[in-house]
Amino acid sequence: MTIKREIIRWTLIATAFVVLLLILWNTYSFFQTYKEEERIKMEIWATASNTLNEANPVDTNLELPLLILTNNTTIPIIQTDERDSILAMVNVPLRIQQDEQEAELVLRKLKNENAPIEVEVGKKKQYLYYGNSSLLLKLKYYPLALILIFIFFTVLIIIFYRSNKIAAQNRLWTGMAKETAHQIGTPLSSLLGWIEIMKLEEINPSIIDEIDKDVKRLQTIADRFSKIGSKPQLTPVDLIAETQKTYTYFQQRASKQITFEFTAPTRDIVVSLNPELHSWTIENLIKNAIDATKGKGKISVLITETEQFVQLYISDTGSGIPKNKFEKIFEPGYTSKKRGWGLGLSLSRRIVEEYQNGKIKVHQSELGKGTTFSIVYKKINV
Repeated sequence: MTIKREIIRWTLIATAFVVLLLILWNTYSFFQTYKEEERIKMEIWATASNTLNEANPVDTNLELPLLILTNNTTIPIIQTDERDSILAMVNVPLRIQQDEQEAELVLRKLKNENAPIEVEVGKKKQYLYYGNSSLLLKLKYYPLALILIFIFFTVLIIIFYRSNKIAAQNRLWTGMAKETAHQIGTPLSSLLGWIEIMKLEEINPSIIDEIDKDVKRLQTIADRFSKIGSKPQLTPVDLIAETQKTYTYFQQRASKQITFEFTAPTRDIVVSLNPELHSWTIENLIKNAIDATKGKGKISVLITETEQFVQLYISDTGSGIPKNKFEKIFEPGYTSKKRGWGLGLSLSRRIVEEYQNGKIKVHQSELGKGTTFSIVYKKINV
């Protein structure tokens, strides 16, 4: 079905392109034909003008030459002698006729538009330079307008096609996420039951606590996936405390060769968030930082504030990101890892910007030295 749709789409585009070429060719042919007709008119006009110049004062049969001369109201004409001195101007504004420099500019323009018509007056030669009529000028730019319209509609079709494709992908990911949450729910319920049995069997409490943490972690993940595709509920929470929960979880489970650092104000900073989705964002960024350091380096979390906003920075001393990839890394499916779906940063941007009204970006990065991501939220003054 997809291949058939692709064939139809490209057939339509090819057909439209062929139609465009035919229209352009016909327009060009019409332009050339009309241009030849205008030249013939100018040659007749030159003959009529010469007839009047050579007529005797007693001649009365001059109605036709006069009619030909007066009927030209659209084509600008400049008549010159052999030395290029201007003798007469027709259909040229009076302001230009009275300004010698302006008249010279118009003459130069007419010379570029059409070849001159040579006229013999007595034993001397004169040259008639003429421009294109308003209709010819419109025909000249019509193909350009047509090409721009074609490009415009082609771009619209491509955008429409891509948006449909992205929407279909989003629906697919949403369905997969909800189904994953549903599938995880069953074994989680069983694991919770086994934890209660382990408590009754008086197994080492520290082991049970760690298992309990991991099970709760799985519950959180299932809850996150169940929220994909629906508008999450935002609540006022302390950004520092919510961030530190996820930070501590990964600090305890990461390689001992990675140094962790958390710096934040000592007072609460309240923002409007969904705690589960915020945790997911921080998790994605810290996981990326761990991968970038390849198990050895430093990961820092810094929270600062201004009067209206709070800034959260997550830095690593990993491999860094090329500047031309700063935006591309947030696209769905993009990944630099051998294994991975390339969805973490895409989901993080969606959570931060679409769901929680914040802003996420690569704050700075240098190849071989590390990367810093920044997230900005508006504070709630309490």
